[in-house]
Amino acid sequence: MNGGERSSSGEVDFSGLIEEIARQKDRTAFATLFDHFAPRIKTYLLRFRMSPDSAEEIAQETLLLVWRKAETFDPSRATAAAWIFAIARNQRIDAMRRRKRDLTELDPSAEPDPPIEPDTALTSSEREQRVRDALKRLPDEQARVIELSFFDETPHAAIAEALKLPLGTVKSRARLALNRLRELLGDVK
Repeated sequence: MNGGERSSSGEVDFSGLIEEIARQKDRTAFATLFDHFAPRIKTYLLRFRMSPDSAEEIAQETLLLVWRKAETFDPSRATAAAWIFAIARNQRIDAMRRRKRDLTELDPSAEPDPPIEPDTALTSSEREQRVRDALKRLPDEQARVIELSFFDETPHAAIAEALKLPLGTVKSRARLALNRLRELLGDVK
């Protein structure tokens, strides 16, 4: 049976079409494959929340690869549809990797931090030591609220629950502790 003919059940022999493309670069066989699979591949890709333009582009790239690699198709290993959708899947994954790489290249947070100047590191270290010393001078209940709130980044409501205190008490202790730290540290910037 010629690749473009229909079987007795009326179905198109897609494997035969791929074989025709492989043997003769048959444009009619390719057009039949394209007309059938392009919209199905696009629908498949849209399920992965791709934009319609990206899905269309990948569908076209997939079918272009079918044209180029038709001679590698082995009907004993997969159906034509399985082979074509495997190509589409791989194209989708490649596109996601390219997009992720492109986003990483554009993301300023992906760049390493500039080296810290020695004098800046010393100043920072001294400031941290002054803050630690000032925290030791706070009442324990205030220091605990500050540690949880600022160092552990725990919300006040969670601190209240953890310490079994009313929320207002937690907020009062935080306010009192911050005022006292301002007095103790004064000029720390």
